[in-house]
Amino acid sequence: MSKRASVAIFVPHIGCPHRCSFCDQRAITGSQTVPRAHDVAAACERAAECGADLKNTEIAFFGGSFTAVPREYMLELLAAAKEYVKKGFRGIRLSTRPDAIDSEVLGILKDYGVTSIELGAQSMSDEVLAKNERGHTSADVVNASKLVKSYGFTLGLQMMVGLYGSSPDTDIYTAERLIALEPSEARIYPTVILKNTRLGELFLSGEYRPYALNDAVALCARLLDMFEAAGISVIKLGLHSSQDVEKDMLGGLYHPAFRELCESLRYRNEMERLIGTDKEAAFTVPQRELSKALGQKRSNIEYFRSKGVEVRLIPDPQALGHKIKRQTEDD
Repeated sequence: MSKRASVAIFVPHIGCPHRCSFCDQRAITGSQTVPRAHDVAAACERAAECGADLKNTEIAFFGGSFTAVPREYMLELLAAAKEYVKKGFRGIRLSTRPDAIDSEVLGILKDYGVTSIELGAQSMSDEVLAKNERGHTSADVVNASKLVKSYGFTLGLQMMVGLYGSSPDTDIYTAERLIALEPSEARIYPTVILKNTRLGELFLSGEYRPYALNDAVALCARLLDMFEAAGISVIKLGLHSSQDVEKDMLGGLYHPAFRELCESLRYRNEMERLIGTDKEAAFTVPQRELSKALGQKRSNIEYFRSKGVEVRLIPDPQALGHKIKRQTEDD
């Protein structure tokens, strides 16, 4: 089965009625220009010329609250994308706010070939949502999610870890509430503190303190376990690498290989569980996952060695997914 892909088009933060505490869309999207219909066409043409598997490729509008932009502009972009859906692209994906969804909007999106809708829930704590000036409630997330699914769209939900006023327990609660809504996929974004934001002011004043990186990695490794145990694919973990983010960030949870850190910790935790009190162990891991199981700069191997345990990893070219198996004398 071919892997899903997307042609990403970043729509600046226009039309949104709120300025959330963490938001600087220019830095987050790496985009300051407003894409027009011809930009959508050009991006799709490039993808087709590069041999993209069109039937598994969505045209994706990211970066802002797509259904909150001026209606005429939204329809301009959708109309341009629809022409390429007719030419064989899988469909259209977009991200938006939970309070920018209603039956009228969903009817329009259906007519234009939209297939996937991601909602920026960010937190399911009404206190955290209020403190971060989101302008919507957890009930809005629930209602919008049910409505999106009732129209037959693929539902994706996005959450942020370590927001102002949140805690690891609150973030786990958010994940539990999102999982209960049964989305097909999720994105987890550790909070990054940017200049020219309310969160930046709170950070500089000392009122807001972000999680330490190791604590965030441990938490997000647990969240990965939770979503995947529920059969929900986490399609993104960590903010994408961006020069604008790196230039404008004041602090927070940014690492160019954040997901790999989390995946490596998951492997370490599983190996530790299987090793118990033994002093040596050998494991088979999927060949494509070997670097994650080893850890950055072989950190997992060194971790066990520091505890007097020798671990050997054997790549298995046939194994798929996130699977690890301890070798026995009979293997």
